[in-house]
Formats: sequence, C-alpha cells, structure tokens
Amino acid sequence: MYYEELKTFVTLAEVKNFTKTAELLLMSQPSVSLHIKNLEKEFQTKLFLRSPKFLQITPTGEILYDRAKQMIKIYEQTKQDILEHNNSIKGELKIGASFTIGEYILPSLLIDIQNDYPELELQVVIGNTEEIVQSVRLYQVDIGLIEGQTNEKEISVHSFMQDELYIVSSNNHELALKGDVTMTDLQNQAWVSREVGSGTRDYLDHVIRSNGLKVKSLLSISSSQGIKETLINGKGLSLLSNSIIERDVQYGLLSIIKVKNHRFTRTLSYIYSPIMQDKRNVKTFISALDKKWPNK
Repeated sequence: MYYEELKTFVTLAEVKNFTKTAELLLMSQPSVSLHIKNLEKEFQTKLFLRSPKFLQITPTGEILYDRAKQMIKIYEQTKQDILEHNNSIKGELKIGASFTIGEYILPSLLIDIQNDYPELELQVVIGNTEEIVQSVRLYQVDIGLIEGQTNEKEISVHSFMQDELYIVSSNNHELALKGDVTMTDLQNQAWVSREVGSGTRDYLDHVIRSNGLKVKSLLSISSSQGIKETLINGKGLSLLSNSIIERDVQYGLLSIIKVKNHRFTRTLSYIYSPIMQDKRNVKTFISALDKKWPNK
C-alpha cells in the first residue's frame, strides 16, 4: 500500500500547493513531487494539472481522492486495532454531534463512557446536522449524532431516542397568556429559529408547511442560547427540544405554548460510514448509547 504517497496526495489535493504540502508533512518539496509521480505511475493517470499559476485536480484524481481517504482510514484503523491490548478500550474516538445533541444530550453519555473506559480519548465536534453528515461522509469523525435526516446513500443511519419539542416564548407573549391555543393561533406569527441546515430548522419548516402557516417574520440564529435570549427579551416564538428549554421553563424564564391536539416529536439518530462499523471504539460507543437510551 502506498500509505505515505496517499497521505501526500490527499494533503496536496486539499491545500493545492506543493510548498504548503511539504511544510505540513515535514518533507521536502521534491519528495512531494516524487510521491505524486509514484502514484501517477501506479494508476497510469495524471492526477493534477499544473502550471506556474494554478494546481487543479483531474477527474481521475477526484476518484482517487475519495478512495485514498478511505484507504488511509482503514490502514490507521487496522493499526490501532492491532496496537490495542486484548479487550482494553483505548486510543481515540472522534464524535460529531449536531448542536442540540452535542450541547444538551451527549454530555451525560460522555461522562458514563469516561467512567467505564478511562483510557479512551473522546473528541467531540459540534455543528449543524448538515455539517455532521458531511464530517461522517469525509471520515473526519468516526460516528455522528444528528437530529435531522440524511439522504446520503453511503451512510448507515440508526435511531437511538425520541425527542419532544415545544413551542416556546417569553412569559409575556400573547399566546403564553392565552388559555387554549390552536394551530390557527400560530398564523402570522414572528419566529426565531436555527439556520438552514440545522435539524431543528428543518423540523420547524416541516411544521409550518404541513399546517399551512403563514409566517410574519423569521429570524435565524445559529445558536440555541441566542434563540432563547431573543425569546426572553420578547421577540417571537420558537420550536425547541425539551432538553434545551427544560431549565429555562423551570426557572420561569420561558413559557411553553401547548397547541391543542398537537405534539411535536422527532427521532434522533447515530450515523456512520460502513467502514467504521467494525471499529472497536465505535462499537463501544454504540453499546453505551443503546444502554443509556434503550427505548428507541
């Protein structure tokens, strides 16, 4: 396997500069060129179009880029598995989580895992659902947790818990002061929600479309805390997970608006690339996940 050559190729494809690639990989520029030549000879194709002003990957180079990342990951995974001693769980596990899960649901699970496997180094990356799906697809994380949906064919999706959402507002909002609220009362309201690409935003868009609601205004904020602060200061409605608003409602900072004959629930899922499913640390994480939330 051309491991070093593939690493050089992937780095060059991403930074698009021979000098920077050499600096990142702590090697000489001629060595970078030699690695690329070796791969072009092996695969009998031109991987880059080069000129003094630009460096562009070729169509066959694009094919190798995706496969090279897989091969590198499989190699490193195999190396880690071999180095692991007997059944001890050690090394690192990279977890991607969408904001609601990463900030409000995942932490308690991480504590459980660290207590059971103190030698396992956990790294968590938080982003919106769309970003986490891409991180899984590009092997930037070993496993992802999302609150939205994905149509990526090369990703395996499994539910792990049901999440209930509530419409919330400031305590002084007209609907918070109203006795019985119906879906009709949600017409022509101002909303505050997460950005496009967020699972929470996708769910709100679904509720608005499926109920034929007209929106007076829509403010997008890429932070659940920012949304809550906006609501507390008297601006609009939002649809948020119970895990996000539970303390704020308990402390009297926000009010839940219950809509007659309507509940808002969604499925939270873990996702991974098929080449990750046999990785011991991924299996350990999934097992802990299933133990924490057994009723899917």
